[in-house]
Amino acid sequence: MSQITNKMKETLPQVGMLLGFWILGELLVYFSGSSIPGSIAGMILLTVALEVKIIKLHQVEAVSDFLIRNMAFFFIPPGVGVMVNLELIADNWIAIVAATIVSTVLVLMVTALAAQIGRKKVE
Repeated sequence: MSQITNKMKETLPQVGMLLGFWILGELLVYFSGSSIPGSIAGMILLTVALEVKIIKLHQVEAVSDFLIRNMAFFFIPPGVGVMVNLELIADNWIAIVAATIVSTVLVLMVTALAAQIGRKKVE
């Protein structure tokens, strides 16, 4: 029983910290009117907090490792959504494939450009 209690003492504050950054991100997006998802804003805030050493890695490491190890479970709802909407996808597959190809090419081009700009600044 004490092992469970000790694990909870370690885990609950870490979960609270991750949820806190998620809520901060949601609030930031809500009040700023930004179009990025609040969860992404929260992760950016967490990353900044880790980089500037406001938060230490060990304060979120155990829960983060657990979430990463079990990431496959987070893909089940989108997979079910695809199966539920299979007819809609079948009706629009050409547009979906075209959008996927165009967006992939754009992401590759922007990433390459950003890498070139970054290398020039370093040199």
